[in-house]
Amino acid sequence: LPKLPSRWLVNQLRRQEEHFLYGYSSNVLSSPADWNNRNHITGYWFLDRPADWEPPADLVDFLASGPPPVYIGFGSMKNRNPEEVTEMALNALACTRQRGILVTGWGGLSNADLPDEVFKIDTIPHDWLFPQMAAVVHHGGAGTTAAGLRAGIPSVIIPFFAEQPFWGRRIAELGVGPKPIPRKRLSQERLAAAIHTAASDESMRRRAHALGECIRTENGVARAVEVFHRCLQSQ
Repeated sequence: LPKLPSRWLVNQLRRQEEHFLYGYSSNVLSSPADWNNRNHITGYWFLDRPADWEPPADLVDFLASGPPPVYIGFGSMKNRNPEEVTEMALNALACTRQRGILVTGWGGLSNADLPDEVFKIDTIPHDWLFPQMAAVVHHGGAGTTAAGLRAGIPSVIIPFFAEQPFWGRRIAELGVGPKPIPRKRLSQERLAAAIHTAASDESMRRRAHALGECIRTENGVARAVEVFHRCLQSQ
C-alpha cells in the first residue's frame, strides 16, 4: 500500500468531528484557548491497588521507624550504568540526611548493599506508598507524575525522553517541584540539591499539598465515562 500523508489521520478525525478525552487534571494543565467543545479534560484515570493487597511487613516497619523517606525510582527506564546511578542516589540521600526507598523496577537501579536508612523493593503501588513520602524522585512518566501530584508531595523529575521533559517543566512551573534534571546531566550534587529543596521548601510543600487536595476531589474515570456515554447518545 502507498504511504499515507503524515497528517492524514489527524485530518480524518477532524472531518469526522470525533471527541477527544484527555486523562489529566485541569488543575495541572488548562485547556488551550483554541480548543472546541469536542475536547474534554476529564481528570486523571488512576488504577489503584487491589482491595486485598497487603504491604510487605518489613516495609511497614521501615516506614514506622523514622521520618518520611524519599522515594527514588525510574519505572521501566533503563540506565546504562545502574550501579553509578544507585551510588549517586545513595550519596545524595546521605548528603541531605534523608531516609530513602529505592524501587529497582525493571533495571533502573542496582541491587547494591544499602545502609540501614535505605529500603529497597522491586515494585510497590504508588497510591499506597507516595502519601507516606517526603518527596518522590522519578523519571517524569505521566502515570508516576500523576501519582505524585495526587499524593500532594513534591516531585524531583529526572526525564529520559518523550513526554517526560514536558512534565518535568510543568511540575516546576506549578511550583510543586524543583527544576527537572535531564538524565544526561544527573550528578550527585544536582540530585542532592533537588532533594533538599523538595524535602525542605515549605512553600513548595504547601503548594503540592493544596494541588493534591484538588486532584483527590476529581474522578477522572467517572467523568470520562459520562462524556463517552453523552457522545454516544448524541450520535
